[in-house]
Amino acid sequence: MFRILKIAGAFVGVIVGAGFASGQEILQYFTSFGLKGILGAVLATALFAYLGMTLANIGSRLNAKSHKNAIYEISGRYLGVIVDAIIIFTLFGVGVVMIAGAGSTLNQQFGLPVFVGSLLMTVLVTLAMMLKVDKVIGVIASITPFLLIFIGIISVYSLSTMDTSFASLNPVTENLEKSFPNWFISAINYVSFNIAVGAGMALLTGGSEKSARVAGIGGLLGGLAIGIMIILGHLAIFARIETVASYDLPLLKIVEDISPVLAILMAIVLFGMIFNTALGMFYGFVARFFEMETKKAHIATIITLAIGFVLSFVGFTTLVSKFYSLIGYLGLFLIFALIYAPFKLKREGK
Repeated sequence: MFRILKIAGAFVGVIVGAGFASGQEILQYFTSFGLKGILGAVLATALFAYLGMTLANIGSRLNAKSHKNAIYEISGRYLGVIVDAIIIFTLFGVGVVMIAGAGSTLNQQFGLPVFVGSLLMTVLVTLAMMLKVDKVIGVIASITPFLLIFIGIISVYSLSTMDTSFASLNPVTENLEKSFPNWFISAINYVSFNIAVGAGMALLTGGSEKSARVAGIGGLLGGLAIGIMIILGHLAIFARIETVASYDLPLLKIVEDISPVLAILMAIVLFGMIFNTALGMFYGFVARFFEMETKKAHIATIITLAIGFVLSFVGFTTLVSKFYSLIGYLGLFLIFALIYAPFKLKREGK
């Protein structure tokens, strides 16, 4: 059971980074569509559960040490080149977004200059990258339960203190800026983006587990946990949409309204979740090109994180709205490959 929970926690931890844990992603992808956003959240839950199970299972069956070999195995020679390139681009790009998100978190909660939080995150990830993969997975998984607790607290508070109905709040969401024409495309794009984000580390996590069944169940539970948090987060933000719509970190704003002390704890947890995703992204990126725990990998880590730190100054909200939707569309290639993968591997007897 512990092995299952470890894989589930790691899958959640990699995907639930700055955009999700802060509420910015949920606001843009689901709450901006109001009541229909609930349908999008349910669809996303089902897809995350299936794809999480598939990724971890495949990683175990292929004993994946990086995403490269696994991706070419399930995608084929030609589609594999496209999917591999998309994942590489995604790993580095999302890592940069996480560094920016760290700066925004400490700036909103503690008033520190943005570069301070970004620099701290860069240093912490660089140090953690020197660890062995099983320790990296353990670090990522250990922080996840704290976010689950906070999401639960936030949703209960928002729903219990509502002084109006969702139907009356729905017109407010119609005025929010939307990146997609409807809730269905938005939900598909969100899952596609996040699977592109989490694929590399999910395959590595599955590869660390000898039992494909255990890995698959872990991925399934992780996907369900992500979906439940999306639904709860959406309802929480929707209930307080008039107050939090203009904030970079809407969930953190709700916690501030509950208690300043809880807000400090939430900021720390949020910083930890950002660290999780940043570590997963940059670890997967460097592991794609170098054998980890070698001198070359350490040098590549330092150079990669330094470049990421510089690029993070584009800004958190801008990066989420522009970069994420692009990756979502590109990630559809990976979604198609994953849906087909179990049939392909079974036919080949793997």
